[in-house]
Amino acid sequence: MTTPRVLLALAAVAIGFAAADTYVVVLALPDMMTSAGLGIDELQRAAPIVSGFLLGYVAVLPLIGRVADLRGRVPVLVGCLAIFAVGSLLTAAAYDLDTIVAGRLVQGIGGGGLIPPTLALVADAWPPERRGLPLGVVGAVQELGSVLGPLYGALVLAVGDWRDIFWLNAAVGLLLAAAVMQVRGQAPPSTAQSPTASARPRPDVLGALLLVLALALLLVVMLEPEGLTTGITSGLAFIPVVGDSRWLTPLALAAYGVLVLFAVRQLTARRPLVDPRGWREVAGEVDLPGATLLTVALGTVIVTFASADPEHRTLSPDAPWLLALGAVATVGFVLRQRMAARPLVPRGALAARPAWGSLVVSFLVGSALIAALVDIPFFARLTVHRDSQLDAALVLVRFLVALPVGAVLGGYLLRRVPAWALTAVGMLLSAGAFLHMATWDAQSLTNPVETISLVVGGLGFGLAIAPVNAALLAHTRPAVHGLASALVVVARMVGMLIGISALTTIGLRAFYAEAGRIGSPTELCGTAGRCAAYDDALLDAGIAQLHAVFLGAAVCAILAALTAAWLLREPGDRAEVTADR
Repeated sequence: MTTPRVLLALAAVAIGFAAADTYVVVLALPDMMTSAGLGIDELQRAAPIVSGFLLGYVAVLPLIGRVADLRGRVPVLVGCLAIFAVGSLLTAAAYDLDTIVAGRLVQGIGGGGLIPPTLALVADAWPPERRGLPLGVVGAVQELGSVLGPLYGALVLAVGDWRDIFWLNAAVGLLLAAAVMQVRGQAPPSTAQSPTASARPRPDVLGALLLVLALALLLVVMLEPEGLTTGITSGLAFIPVVGDSRWLTPLALAAYGVLVLFAVRQLTARRPLVDPRGWREVAGEVDLPGATLLTVALGTVIVTFASADPEHRTLSPDAPWLLALGAVATVGFVLRQRMAARPLVPRGALAARPAWGSLVVSFLVGSALIAALVDIPFFARLTVHRDSQLDAALVLVRFLVALPVGAVLGGYLLRRVPAWALTAVGMLLSAGAFLHMATWDAQSLTNPVETISLVVGGLGFGLAIAPVNAALLAHTRPAVHGLASALVVVARMVGMLIGISALTTIGLRAFYAEAGRIGSPTELCGTAGRCAAYDDALLDAGIAQLHAVFLGAAVCAILAALTAAWLLREPGDRAEVTADR
């Protein structure tokens, strides 16, 4: 197997593992809440455990993508794997809600940051006419994580507790980072690093030992092992020097000292583990103020929409000031783009119609996809699986399994079918599936034939994954492939967040309109107060709500198909933007 294929295989495994971690808390969340001191009825307070990961996953993606263009694909891959592993360690050793959320945030930064350099690696190693299948494989592995995540969590929880999930995550992340570093020296310059990055020598062993020691001390500070904290002598290391915070204990101060020694070592070593000179050059070329403004803008969108309960409300209670802050940050970013000598998004980077069109299509695809992810299990729970959240979720698995199959198939078909046509066909298939779902009644999911509509819907979304990425990479310069890949992921995730808010609003209006025609329980049931007829009427109102959501999702899918047919068409005979353009 050639070096680019090995790198892609390792990166794909890493992306799949990080994607699985997005869903792994589905089963572990109750135990994590208990460890954080939350009751099972305080689910809203536990929302940051999920939204914190999403915030890290999306908000800093543009910055990571730009760094991947300037510093190199493989160094960013290794760095993101290390960040993911550190976040996993922090989560595993967390002792309260704040530390769990902090660990999940760091995990999200590392996990999301794997995608831009991986897609850029594909563009570096394969010509446009052969990129379809590797892009399809990357998309398939990413989507497969949504299926394997809960299963992986259930398997670990069957033999251990929730912390074991994250200890394993850390081990896998470090092993993958080591494997990528091993392959790195064999990779050609175009796939391993940017033109300005030179071949790296053997890593700094002493620096690595200092870093490991510092992390070990910090983990002990977080875990506070009973055998050490209760010892007459060893327990002194856990008594705060000032105040009552465990981060002011002698052991914590020793960890800080080791981190300082590590930093000094990196500045003075001939062969540092982390080359500060290379990263200083990157910091000088990246527009950090612009990146900060964009991160704040994306962060406010994520917190505004991801903190809401999609079944009951569309926005976070803090939405007014969050959206105001996001608007100010967005205006600031736009102004910064115009004034900066080296803006975060280089001028002309997305000038080609298929390039910026890919972002629009990705946004619309996300807006439609989220309806399936949220409302198919909601429909199952409302109708045929009222007593089992697990059985309701398993209905969605039929849809999710078809997604990676469609991604690989779409990548393969790109050799013969234009990206715009393949995307349009895929989204029309999904639109048809949604239109059929809008006819479901209370017993529809008991019919095995409905598996067909679920599979067709998932297959359609899968077919669109590789073509959208391929169109974007074919119409942007190689020097911005990392940034472009990051932006297409951001567009899809923002589309999902805004889509679920808009579709939920539409659905709730349909519910209230239907419920308003029912009347009060007394009017319908007489002196009984409440009866089966009233419950059936409420069920019909709930089904009307989800029908409205599915119809809205079908409209989004149709818009995605039409937009793809218009914006992703080749403007001329050339399919690739050359480096000197």
